[in-house]
Order: sequence, then C-alpha cells, then structure tokens
Amino acid sequence: MYHVKRALILVLSMLCGCAHQQFVTQPYPRWGQEIWLSRGDREPLLPMRVQMPPQPAAAPACLMIVHGMNEYIGRYGEIAAHFAKRFIVAGFDLYAHGLSNPTLLAADRAIAAGETSFDVGNAYLAQTGLRNLGPMRRDLDQALRQTIEICDRNAKPDLPIFIVSHSLGSLISASYLLEKTSTPDPRDRIRGIVFLGPAFAVTEVPGWRGYFQTPVVKLSFYAEEHFLRSHGEPLPLLIANQALSLVTVPVLDGLFEVLSWPGLRRVFSPTTPSWVPEYLSDSEEERARHRADGYIIRRSILRYVKGVEAEIVRFRRDMAEFATPYFLVYSVGDPITPAWGNHDFAAKTLDKHRDNQVLPLVDKVHHEHLFSAPPLRDELLGKIERWLDRRLRSLHEVAAERAKER
Repeated sequence: MYHVKRALILVLSMLCGCAHQQFVTQPYPRWGQEIWLSRGDREPLLPMRVQMPPQPAAAPACLMIVHGMNEYIGRYGEIAAHFAKRFIVAGFDLYAHGLSNPTLLAADRAIAAGETSFDVGNAYLAQTGLRNLGPMRRDLDQALRQTIEICDRNAKPDLPIFIVSHSLGSLISASYLLEKTSTPDPRDRIRGIVFLGPAFAVTEVPGWRGYFQTPVVKLSFYAEEHFLRSHGEPLPLLIANQALSLVTVPVLDGLFEVLSWPGLRRVFSPTTPSWVPEYLSDSEEERARHRADGYIIRRSILRYVKGVEAEIVRFRRDMAEFATPYFLVYSVGDPITPAWGNHDFAAKTLDKHRDNQVLPLVDKVHHEHLFSAPPLRDELLGKIERWLDRRLRSLHEVAAERAKER
C-alpha cells in the first residue's frame, strides 16, 4: 500500500499546479430563447435554452441536449440549429457548468457591461459540493419537465422526447433513466437516447504519462468495482479482491477528500492535461477553438473526479437493466472514454430493443463527435436524424397496432 500511495502522489504532482489563470473575453454564446428556472434553495438559477423549428406545431418530437464534463450548452448553437429545422430543441447548463457556474455567470455579465476580460481561474471551485452526479440528475429532471411543458404547449400533446447526450452527459442521462420514481414521471416521455462517447469507462492516459497515471486510475477503478461485491470469481480471488478493496478504497477516498479541502484544493486540483485537446476533435480548428474558450472549465476538484468514478462503477452494476432504446456512437481509439465501456454496455443491452444501434468509428480517436471536422460531422448528424426517424416510425407502428386491438 505504501507503493500505491507513492505512485498516487507522483501522479498528482505531475497533474497539479499551484497557480491557474484563465480569462473570459467574449460574451457567453447564446442560441434560442433563454429561460431561467428556480432550483428552490439551490443557487444559482438553472439556465435553459429552447430553439423552435419554423412550424413548432408540426414538430414530430422534442430533443434535449445534455453536454459533457467541464463544457457548457452554449457551444451547441450550430447543433441546435441543425435539429431545430424539424424538432423543438432544448438544452441547459449542468450544475457548476456554464451560466450555472457563479464565476462564469459573473464573467458573462461583466463582459456585457463593457469589461474586456474577466478572471475565471477559480470557476472550478463551484464543484466543491459535488460528491456524485445527484445535483446534475436533478437539473436534468427539472429541465426535462420544463421541456415537456414547452412541447405540450407548442406542439401536439404527448410528443415523443429524445435525449442527445455527450460523455459525462450520457452517464448522467443513463443513470437518471435507470432511477425509479413515482408517477407522474418525466422519464415516461423519453422514447430514445443518443449516446456520443459516453462516460461508461475511466480514462486511459495515452503516451508516456500513461505509464505513471493509468495504473493508479485502473487500480482505483478495479478496487471500487470489487468493493464489498462478488463478481463470481473463485474464492481465493474473491478474498484477494476484497482485501485489496478494503484497503485501497478507504485510503484513496480519504486522500482525495482531504486534497479537496480549502487551501489544499487550490494546489491539488488537476488542470486539464495538455494531451486532452488533441483527442477532442479531428479538426484543428475545433481544437484551437476549445483551447481559447474561456467558458470551458480547466480544473477539477479531486472529490468530484472520484465521485464520477464511483458513478461509473454504480452504473456498470445496474446497466443490464437499461431498457430505453438507444443509438450509441463512439471512437474505437478514444482514450478519454475508452471503447471497453461501450462494449460492456452493448453486450448487456443491445438485444433489449429492436431499434438499439451501435456505431463504432473504427479509425477515429477523437471524443467530441458533434464537433468533428466536415464531412464526418454532417454524416453523424444525418445518421442521428435517421435513427430518430426510425424510432418515430416504430412508435407509429406500435400506436397503429394498439388502435387495431381496440
């Protein structure tokens, strides 16, 4: 265990820095109509965006876009515009992200008031209260309820709702759809979900850094998966796994918690590794845009990172129960959310619905598929739209069969 601690401290020292500066110099990129929803006693307000098609009453469905970790929904203006040619499109900034983040909201207001720049280096501190994805699932639930209200008011009642999700947004959405609650439940309106590079696995760091960092990440994940749980392994291996987990999990949880305390978190909150932008898109223009985007958070509190890992483990335990029809897209060589997580998910769920579809991008390594270089981006948007039409046809067929039975 002593060697594990030394390895972890080495990794943290490579990732972390004492100072971090980041500035916003442009207004927050807006699209559609901006709506602010009250979180009750939780602050700040939940910002939501809605874009209508030319004829909302003729829309065949509504789409909810759920963005990924440390980004924000304002980036998706072109994507929203594409789908809003036919669908009612909604999106929102997850808890501690975008305009849900007090520092980034203050930056947007300062720029609007005439400031030329605003320091947002401490925006990551909004993650302080995040020990799991619960606050983000609550945001999704609230935004979904508002979307249903908007759809029912502007189009046909009971219009199908689809989710288009990316990375951590996929994990948030998938784990939300697995939750059981009392009626009326907005999950009942969801007729399908698109997963784009979903966070169903932990990161595998590429290159020379991976020799130091990946073993620690995998050790933590392996111990978390086996903690107080049997995976059907032989008794000697079960005993060994439990012994490893009972020592490793509490130590790592405690260490990450301590390093997330005030004072220490300013030193031990890792900045986005330099290799990450290279794997976000296959477009150099998009990679440059990402590097220059001040509204993307560049640091993560370790308690939050550990909480995401625990959420992945929890989802994997229950993912065989996932029954919502889906379209899964991933890059086979993506190190940010590796392919093995998608393989495991598809192996347990693909045959649960005839409309389930998996699209592995065999020769690709990038993570943000909706920000791919043309013509791939246009091809993927077309494939997503065709899958949505496939789901709509299936729903019409089911409705017609039920009508005949009456």
